[in-house]
Amino acid sequence: MAGQRDSTSGSRSTKGKGKAMSPPAFDVRERPWIPVRINGRSLRVGLRELFLRAHEIEDLELPVPPSASGLLRVLYALTARIAADDDGQRMGDEDIEGVQEWAALRNRILAAGRFPPERVNGYFDAPALAGRFDLFGERPFLQDPRLAEQCPSSSGVNKLVLGRPTGVNGAVWFGHFTDTAPLPVPAAEAAWHMLAQLYYGPSGQCTPRRITTVKPGNGDAGPLRKTVSFHPWAPDLFTSLILGVPFSGEDSAAEEEDPCPWEQEEPGDPLGPLPPLTSPARLLTGRAKHAVLLVPGEHGATVTDAYITWSTHEPAQEAHDPYVVLNRSKDGRFYARPADCGRAAWRDLDALLLKSAEVHDFRRPRIFELLSALPAAVRDALRVRVYGFHQDGQQRDTGWYTATTPRVLRFLEEQDPQMAWRISTCRRAAEELGAQLDYAAKLAWAETVSPPKEGEKVRIDPKKPGPWAATATSAYWPGAEKLFWELTQPQSDATTIYRRFADLARAALRDAVGLAARNLPVARALNHALAVLRRAAPAQAPSVPAQTLRADDPRLPAAALETTQ
Repeated sequence: MAGQRDSTSGSRSTKGKGKAMSPPAFDVRERPWIPVRINGRSLRVGLRELFLRAHEIEDLELPVPPSASGLLRVLYALTARIAADDDGQRMGDEDIEGVQEWAALRNRILAAGRFPPERVNGYFDAPALAGRFDLFGERPFLQDPRLAEQCPSSSGVNKLVLGRPTGVNGAVWFGHFTDTAPLPVPAAEAAWHMLAQLYYGPSGQCTPRRITTVKPGNGDAGPLRKTVSFHPWAPDLFTSLILGVPFSGEDSAAEEEDPCPWEQEEPGDPLGPLPPLTSPARLLTGRAKHAVLLVPGEHGATVTDAYITWSTHEPAQEAHDPYVVLNRSKDGRFYARPADCGRAAWRDLDALLLKSAEVHDFRRPRIFELLSALPAAVRDALRVRVYGFHQDGQQRDTGWYTATTPRVLRFLEEQDPQMAWRISTCRRAAEELGAQLDYAAKLAWAETVSPPKEGEKVRIDPKKPGPWAATATSAYWPGAEKLFWELTQPQSDATTIYRRFADLARAALRDAVGLAARNLPVARALNHALAVLRRAAPAQAPSVPAQTLRADDPRLPAAALETTQ
């Protein structure tokens, strides 16, 4: 970037006050800000209590899914620092030789059943990290204190909080807020939204930041923007966190340090080159494209203002998040599967269970690759937690969602290829018949309103699809989910999968047309559309491909890695 660096240095005082004030404190180690459930009771804990009681915690209850998704990545990075076996070997250590040694270490840590209190306290009380966990300190947690001097104006607290409208435009989601009279947000909730901004923040215009003689006011999207992520989910948070730590392997250069942002001596240089993308710390916590600074209210109980701007203009480093499904594009490159509020979680299940990249147009999240090495009792109890944020690549946010599956990871392809492929067949049948239903409904409408001449084909006007397609598909998908779970039971008849979904699609189309079918032209068009659905269902469901990998895959002998209690 052209220009000379400004000689001003950052401070935590708010602009225009004239006199710097010592900021209040909000220590995220001790202050209760993370909602959890213990013994069926909802409460909030700080980071220290979360790790000390992780074996008691039944679930995270953070109500903003993108914030929960970002928080989990921070917790996984902390877990890699804290979790260790009796010999002090940590999951994030660089001297682990290979995937089998790492998986065996993970099983030894799981067998302990909890985080050792001395390791939890030893990390959070480390002198080198003093003051690094304060939201409002000199080195505020996950923030850049230089923004108070480098940004000519703040962004406003409404910009921080997802769902609040900002500026002259913006939809009202959860309340009426204006920039002329912004309402403070509790400090705990400000921390949630700060995480969401760092991981899912928008691209494009932002608050200007002046470091040189130029003052750019645009930035890039957050590393998880418009994605959906999948996390192995155990009955207790301790197990969930251990299983969420990715194997670093070839991701990290052996001679490179791998600090989390709060462990760095100084904040990153916004004009300098990006450091090597090491794992797990930088991969999980060090890829933000935004910089944030929270402005506290009195006593630190609230946040009254915020700075949100760019943190770097360097191109994003080539990396894939360990918790996202990767779709393959037509040119062979992989990209994160986008979140979709209209897509239920069961429609992604086969992308979590199947592993044969040669067969599929997707890759499952890397965090699922080594779950087959777990003891059967642990693996069979696992569900999947889903966090999605439906967005475009720039500024528009459509909605967020979360879901938790039943205990499906016992059907990983490595363990049960027949069941994994049955689930995949059911999902594909539902998708294919759903797409055919949408087409058939539009075809019936087009034939009704513009009957073709003899020998001509029916032409569907994409701008005038008619009312039947939306009505039919809205009825089809809830029924398809119920049928999916019925057909994925081992005792169900696998040979009828496509026929059952075709029957469901035809019933949805008949109901959508309704009494209009008493009209002869409508009845004729409906019959033609129903014939399309009949032809869409193959006579026999596809069998398991011969090249599917077996449970005794020699690359990772799961049985040999299971450790005794």
